Amino acid sequence: MGLIVQKYGGSSVADTDHIKRVAERIVKRKRAGNQVVAVVSALGDSTDELIELAQQITENPPKREYDKLVSTGEQVSVSLLAMAINELGEDVISLSGSQIGIITDDLHAKAKILRVNPERLEQELDQDKIVIVAGFQGVTSDNEITTLGRGGSDTTGVALATALDADLCEIYTDVDGVYTADPRIVEGACKLNGVSYDEMLEFASLGAEVLHPRSVEIAKEYGIKLVVKSSFYCCPGTYIKEVEELEKDIVVTGVTCNSDTVKLSLIGVPDQPGVASRIFTGLAEDGINVDMIIQNVDYDGLNDITFTIGTEDLAHTKVNLKALQEELGYKELVYDTEVAKVSIVGAGMVTNPGVAAKMFEALAEEDINIEMISTSEIKVSCLIDKEKSDRAVKVIHDKFNLDQLCDSDV
Repeated sequence: MGLIVQKYGGSSVADTDHIKRVAERIVKRKRAGNQVVAVVSALGDSTDELIELAQQITENPPKREYDKLVSTGEQVSVSLLAMAINELGEDVISLSGSQIGIITDDLHAKAKILRVNPERLEQELDQDKIVIVAGFQGVTSDNEITTLGRGGSDTTGVALATALDADLCEIYTDVDGVYTADPRIVEGACKLNGVSYDEMLEFASLGAEVLHPRSVEIAKEYGIKLVVKSSFYCCPGTYIKEVEELEKDIVVTGVTCNSDTVKLSLIGVPDQPGVASRIFTGLAEDGINVDMIIQNVDYDGLNDITFTIGTEDLAHTKVNLKALQEELGYKELVYDTEVAKVSIVGAGMVTNPGVAAKMFEALAEEDINIEMISTSEIKVSCLIDKEKSDRAVKVIHDKFNLDQLCDSDV
């Protein structure tokens, strides 16, 4: 008998017909002799609908109340799925994040899991029950409801797999694995049989909407066997695993695009020690992740600082930076939402020079201007005009011949 943790995204449980199909899949796993814990997201687009309701009240909702609101979506889905499994004759129970002991920090809307108490889960599994868990949510040590950020159900699934020492963690979604590019953009995009933890972490952080970045971090740290599969039909998925140095023979594994990006510039910032620290410390304390950063050359004792954030953080960032204007004395805050971040990822890039130049060449040949650049050992990212992002992904995919990686295990 194995212990399997499954995670089902919102598209997998979009309506009652989908829920019944998921119930059948879970029951099939159970009747094959496995213990099963299933983590479930909210139905379809219901979380987006709850967020839209909040924004009809205020552009900048209090984060505690935001979490209380959006966490309700998962309560609906877990209950309905438990009912469907019960109809199939299996003993089942649905539990919230607080009921299974997911303890987080107090950073609302982007909480991190501090620990999981698996005692309740183990008790239910020992009674031969299927356990359905509300993803995306937890509770602080003070019993305040928190959420883990968009896509946080992935993190719930991997965290439970870690706490239970599960044999496998399956992530079911609306795609059948990880591709060299978004197949909706690139017709010749190839599904990969396997990618490394590090590559998957970059993919997830750079806009590939397959796995939540924190879920990959946890899987890597604890060596969790992780696979991404389709919830709509049966086929081999993509395994996320550790890769040995000798396996890093493919230079670029894939290209991603993140259109939910905003470029902000603080104009006329005093060129003094500690100013940049004050700006970015304040953003970090508010849970706002900053990616690309450029500080321009000093002019008359002033400079401009430009950086990028996620679109969902724009409202809070504006409030944060406006509050600092009098203290820091910068002249103006401007921002641009019509940008996108296009990136290449590959574990083999670290030992192969000229990869970035090849990417820049592909963009130049299409007359696509690069506004900002950031790099790491296994990725290169360029900020470009959003309208040209799909074309950029296609030409970069062609430039690196990624259509030749079909069914590759990298």
